[in-house]
Amino acid sequence: MTSSAASGSTLALLLLVLALGLGLAWVWRDRTRLRREHATSLEQAERRLELALSASGEQFWELDLERRSLRRLHMRLDPIQGGQLVAERQTEWDGVIHPEDAALVRARLVSHLKGEAEAFVCDLRIREAEGSWRRVRAHGRATAHDAHGRVTRVSGVAHQIGDPAGMRPHPVADGVERNMREAVCVMHPDFSFVSVNPAFTQITGYAPADVLGRQVDLLDSPQHDSEFYAAIRAEVLVNGRWAGELWARRKDGEEFLCSAVFFAIGQPGHPPQTLVAVFSDITHQKRAEQELRYLANFDALTNLPNRALLSERLSRAIVRARRENSRIAVLFLDFDHFKDVNDSLGHAAGDRILRVAATRLQETVGEQSTVARLGGDEFTVVVEDVASPEDADHMAREIIMAFEAPLRLDERVEVAISPSIGISLYPDHGQVPTELLKRADTAMYQAKAAGRRTFSRYDDSMEVALRERATVSGALRKVLDRGELRLVFQPRMSLPQRRIVGVEALLRWQSSEHGDVPPAVFIPLAEETGLILELGEWVLREACLTLRRWQQSGLHRLSMSVNVSALQLLRGDFPLVVERVLAETGLAPDLLELELTESVIMANAEQTADKLQSFRRTGVSLAIDDFGTGYSSLAYLRRLPITTLKIDKEFIGDLSSDPDDASITTTVITMAHSLGLNVVAEGVETREQLDFLDAQGCDEIQGYWLSPPMESDRCQAFLRDWRPQDIRAAATG
Repeated sequence: MTSSAASGSTLALLLLVLALGLGLAWVWRDRTRLRREHATSLEQAERRLELALSASGEQFWELDLERRSLRRLHMRLDPIQGGQLVAERQTEWDGVIHPEDAALVRARLVSHLKGEAEAFVCDLRIREAEGSWRRVRAHGRATAHDAHGRVTRVSGVAHQIGDPAGMRPHPVADGVERNMREAVCVMHPDFSFVSVNPAFTQITGYAPADVLGRQVDLLDSPQHDSEFYAAIRAEVLVNGRWAGELWARRKDGEEFLCSAVFFAIGQPGHPPQTLVAVFSDITHQKRAEQELRYLANFDALTNLPNRALLSERLSRAIVRARRENSRIAVLFLDFDHFKDVNDSLGHAAGDRILRVAATRLQETVGEQSTVARLGGDEFTVVVEDVASPEDADHMAREIIMAFEAPLRLDERVEVAISPSIGISLYPDHGQVPTELLKRADTAMYQAKAAGRRTFSRYDDSMEVALRERATVSGALRKVLDRGELRLVFQPRMSLPQRRIVGVEALLRWQSSEHGDVPPAVFIPLAEETGLILELGEWVLREACLTLRRWQQSGLHRLSMSVNVSALQLLRGDFPLVVERVLAETGLAPDLLELELTESVIMANAEQTADKLQSFRRTGVSLAIDDFGTGYSSLAYLRRLPITTLKIDKEFIGDLSSDPDDASITTTVITMAHSLGLNVVAEGVETREQLDFLDAQGCDEIQGYWLSPPMESDRCQAFLRDWRPQDIRAAATG
């Protein structure tokens, strides 16, 4: 190669290098310019973001899940730098979020990461640089994922809500909330929990971690449908408040009634920013109120309406009857001799009897009629739409028949009680409840005066009879002091022996004010007032003294029968009274016979059996009077220490005309003899009755055919002068 050629090649290479250098310089300059422009652009963009965040009051945040760090960008006015906007950045995760909000943030974040929520949205409190707490509402989404698709970064913005000063709880207010007995919970506008106080946990069983971030419907109870709760929440969001009572459910599933107030917090005219609910458990309070209302209107023993509720229901029934021009029947019931049963068996057994009686009464009249207990053994039945007075009578008969069978207290104890019933009618006997009840009560006393176990319908004459009854009751208290009582005696004759074997002592009252008062009038009064105890002891002593005088005058081989009331029999010390009287009078016990009615014995069979055994041990004979008028059986009587059975005169009176009475009498005589009982027929008045009884093997008779009741001296003369042939003379006379 020539030198000129070499020089040309070198120059060309230098020119190429120079060109390349110049090109690289231009490229470097352009790249530098671009970097400066990009940096400027980034700086401007960041400045604009800062200005935008400053203007909007929002802050940018970015959560690095791998490093568990938080970056925030927030603009504030720094007074130290002349009020310039300064960016605050913070990367510490711990301590930034309020401890009480941490569980909520985690729950919302997990929900978003699992895809259950489209975005992360949460209200929470964050710590500022100076240490105060600020409540913000954060919005964000997942912005980065790793190679496996897991979210590694969540970014978003947050803006302040509420008054920053309000985010710093006042110590007093915070203490009040924490020590309140009422549950307090703060919620988002979507009714998800933000915070709860200790009382909330105590009442519902839910700890803060259990509920934060969850919807309030977890407390909803099946007692209400979903529309009920939806209406409440709509009311809160629209009108800002709801107050009332509703059922809620605890964590363990138990339901409770609560008194609740929901209210919204926010700027007027804008959607609420926060919701607050305050509620308390009023289940026990409501139960106590219901119990008080129940006690005010129902009888605690029988669960029947009491007097107050009866008056209310009767008032409403009267209004309906007046509008519909219909009748109402009021039935007033009182159980015969119940006080005696109660005193003998004890109040616990008496309460059981009343409960069973109440059930039977309600079953008899039906659920459509009101049955109420007024107190003690007094009950009232209100029957509406009564077509006629006879319908009320029919109802009373059904009630009486329903109590013909004894009340079963348990497998061993049965008690027979009977009701006496008074009836009043609307509008016939009264226009208001008090009048109807008063007059039904008056009629009930008339039923008792008529012999008990019956009913009576009110009429105006009963008021007069009631006043007279009260007057007689007052006079009865003075009979012993005035010496107005006396005994008369009716003989009993043995048919096989054809001789007088005993007499029955009968009580009479000759009042200085009222004249001769029938036993059917004053004996029930004496039982009701308790005077029968004193009068009964007087009768027992006088009868025994009379028989002793007769014995001293030469009359022997006679027995004395004395009637005993239910109250005397059930009195705890009556066997001792009998022993004392026998000892004082010197009468042999085997000459005394105590007569008790069938209803008295069966009213309290178990208790009666014990008393009767004590009498038999003393040697006293025992007779059942008026057999056939009560509810009993000879099979049951076999277990009692009875010696004599007296057939009621109602069966004897129709022996010649009623085949049924004749058949019943024959059967009773036969069965009584099979049990070893002595049989006495009461009320014998004709020769035909005597012949029938004699043919059937009846042991004794008593009645006007033989002799009416006589005074002591006259009866003594009758007994002294009577001869067996007198029966033949009476038969031919």
